[in-house]
Amino acid sequence: MESDETGSATDGGEHGVKMPPNISAAEAVVEGARPISAERALPRIIAVANQKGGVGKTTTSINLSACLAELGYRTLVVDLDPQGNASTGLGVDIRSLESSMYDVILHDVPLEDCIEGTVVRNLFVAPASLDLAGAEIELVPAFSREMRLKMAIDSVKDDYDFVLIDCPPSLGLLTVNAMAAATEVLVPIQCEYFALEGLTQLTKNVALIQKSLNPALEISAIVLVMYARTNLSDGVVADVREHFGDKVCQEVVPRSVRLSEAPGFGQPIITFDPSSRGATAYRKLAKEVSGGTPQRTR
Repeated sequence: MESDETGSATDGGEHGVKMPPNISAAEAVVEGARPISAERALPRIIAVANQKGGVGKTTTSINLSACLAELGYRTLVVDLDPQGNASTGLGVDIRSLESSMYDVILHDVPLEDCIEGTVVRNLFVAPASLDLAGAEIELVPAFSREMRLKMAIDSVKDDYDFVLIDCPPSLGLLTVNAMAAATEVLVPIQCEYFALEGLTQLTKNVALIQKSLNPALEISAIVLVMYARTNLSDGVVADVREHFGDKVCQEVVPRSVRLSEAPGFGQPIITFDPSSRGATAYRKLAKEVSGGTPQRTR
């Protein structure tokens, strides 16, 4: 592949993104979902998933949840990524936890016992710990291994308007648990040449989970992130919208140094730099995903 100085590609889709060979199968799975603008009952349980690492998944989990909380929605982030970046990005020291999602998933500790507050009003996190790295193997012989997270979330979901599950960058048992528990899947896609790599496998897994574990699951939103003002980014946006239509959020999140810095201070972007482009983008995204301010208060 060759690209010019502005980043446009000479290979791939019509506008520059590399198209997976079975893109039509992915389109079929996404097409079956309702558009982002469709009214959905609360609580909404959203798995934030993409098997590719480094695509803005955890950044989106942290900042979308914070902006939903800012709108007045009582919001819980469930950190299922063993790296624990959503937890540390919301100010939780994962080295000093009494209990974590590992204990919830493997040892039936009540989810409410590991929930921590954050610097944002209405925003809470159920943190991950390093022990979660071994959970994939430990879950194999477990009873109802695919449904353990669902059982845990069912016990607290009526206390929240939104539950966002930050999935690991894989399609193993932890991600299966997330999709079995969720009502919908939100997929962050970076505005780069290999943007859609992994999406076809993800949609295949969603289809399998719809058939076997969770018929109500739908891919409700695709969020374009890490947008730069280049021909390539513009091409990715155009190609993804062409293939996935009204499931692609109108708001596009820009690549931002401030967004990258905020987790190091244990803060979402709306408290770290409230007037930044990243904060503005995630506020708009939260309104788009939620439909605006809640109709009821808690």
